[in-house]
Amino acid sequence: MDGGPHEDHGLFGPGSVTWHVMGEPVLIVGGIRALLLQALHPRTMWGTAQNSELMNPDAAWSRLARTVEFVRVRTYGTEAEVDRIGRRVRKLHSKLAGLDRRTGEVFRVDDPENLLWVHMGEVDSYLGVARRAGVPLTAADADAFVDEQRRAAAVVGLDPAGVPATVAEMRDYYDGMRRRIWACREARDGLWRMFSPAVPRNLLPLKLAAPGVGTLVVATLPRWARRMYGLPGLPTSDLAATLALKGLYRTTRAVPERYRYSPDARRARRLTREHEAAPGPWPVAS
Repeated sequence: MDGGPHEDHGLFGPGSVTWHVMGEPVLIVGGIRALLLQALHPRTMWGTAQNSELMNPDAAWSRLARTVEFVRVRTYGTEAEVDRIGRRVRKLHSKLAGLDRRTGEVFRVDDPENLLWVHMGEVDSYLGVARRAGVPLTAADADAFVDEQRRAAAVVGLDPAGVPATVAEMRDYYDGMRRRIWACREARDGLWRMFSPAVPRNLLPLKLAAPGVGTLVVATLPRWARRMYGLPGLPTSDLAATLALKGLYRTTRAVPERYRYSPDARRARRLTREHEAAPGPWPVAS
């Protein structure tokens, strides 16, 4: 029977803000937003495009499925499962290199700057979408989420001590990085493909929904990121995106839990309720 205080809950577990946030369906928007934000670091984008099937429409969905599975295991898996998938990802990245199209320099894909940029893109996107959608989070919860995600950063090989641990530190990180990033050709191509993706026949409805979803995702990006992509960075777009996210979140809340959440998220919610009802505190991974 699971749910006891000594069960292996992996990196997070009952009582974590991560479990409170990550299961919400609206976070799908955050996941796609993260990809667009991550693409604004040229070396990150080049390293991905030159070493993956990202640009191959026939294989892109399988790559996306592997990414989704990585996030799932990292969020809900046991310590052994997280360790196993982390070692596999680190080993893969350690073998890959990219070519800087500006300088001709060869760089490592697992360069700490690249890994940190990808990590922060996820954290900022998941947290930003959750807060704007109306997922109940205090300022302290938001800081706790950023801090908890340093455990996720360690999975890909980063030193948690060098990873932002609060919302303010994350904001400072982006302020410092904005002078070093821009939308390369591959990033711009990826943005436009999002509005009309090549999809397998059984996923054809996704192609029909892509323009609307893409418009919402782009509107959730920071204004400076939209401008880097050559798109308007207007305050009215921010307001429209926030209202759309709130509407989407309220709509999903009307769906029964057994349909609204994935099996992992349902289990996490059940364990969290048991944790909150227990007379004493359960240990949370640290």
